[in-house]
Amino acid sequence: MRVLIIEDEERISAAIAHTLKQKNYEVDCVEDGNDGLMLAEKGIYDIIILDIMIPGKSGLELLKELRNRGITTPVLLLTALDSITDRVSGLDLGADDYLGKPFSMAELMARIRALSRRIQSVYISKELCLGNMSLDADSLSLNIDKEEIKLTYKEVQFMEMLMRRPGMVFTREQIIDKVWGYDNTVTDNNIEIYIHYLRKKICKASHVIATVRGIGYTLEAR
Repeated sequence: MRVLIIEDEERISAAIAHTLKQKNYEVDCVEDGNDGLMLAEKGIYDIIILDIMIPGKSGLELLKELRNRGITTPVLLLTALDSITDRVSGLDLGADDYLGKPFSMAELMARIRALSRRIQSVYISKELCLGNMSLDADSLSLNIDKEEIKLTYKEVQFMEMLMRRPGMVFTREQIIDKVWGYDNTVTDNNIEIYIHYLRKKICKASHVIATVRGIGYTLEAR
């Protein structure tokens, strides 16, 4: 796999690149958002590791431009540990995951492995339809009454799980297993943030993501 690291802190960038190369990843590193965009738009990378605070074009500006251009490469955001606003903004713009600084290399690799698995397993052979919704994993989109809504890899995996078994209650553990993978550290807050923004995207759908208190979530008709 080929990874693009867009990070202006040389120590962090070098450490990530060294760890990835030891695992036989191909790695390119840039320090500037404008250079990062130029490389990212080539579409040759499997994963982009993107720091929010970079010179030139900020990480969030870069992410927005990528998604507006239809580039769906999975993006792992690196954020300040206490920057909730940046995390939420990044997810809303189409980031697939985020990791707060400081972080361990073990956790970073776990996040990358989880993204890798979703890249390999996100394919659905036919459109999955329910009510006025149709899910197309090839284009990472959900159509609601013929209106196309772009989704991230996480959102596609989550909607596939719910739409295949409407009415079934999925526990948080089941959701983490499906969307993040066994070897990833995910909190309830992570799940709630993704569901909050997914609910906004499907607000016109015939079905709603309902919370079953103390258990998990289900997809039910309005």
